[in-house]
Amino acid sequence: MSSPEPRKTVEATVRRVPRYGVFMGIGVVLGVIAAGILTMVGTYEPSEVLAVVYPPGQVFGFALLWTAPIGLALGGLAAIILERVAKRHDRVVQVDRETIIESD
Repeated sequence: MSSPEPRKTVEATVRRVPRYGVFMGIGVVLGVIAAGILTMVGTYEPSEVLAVVYPPGQVFGFALLWTAPIGLALGGLAAIILERVAKRHDRVVQVDRETIIESD
């Protein structure tokens, strides 16, 4: 069977940490939405300088090259800021630690 060792009371710090991947993913999604808005707002008339008209899909791709990384970075930055704010609300609690050793 198992033989429990005596319980020990130790201190532990409890704090809430944001999930960076979630914040960065939300930032990328917002970047894709921003690229879509920029694509819809843009004008598709021929330029006098270049005499080229880019199709909306290509404009969306160009905008996505800028807005997705910016959204990713801003989402990560928001998570870092929220972690710093949450660090102020750390709590130290007393917990019981119990070790169980099983013998074969």
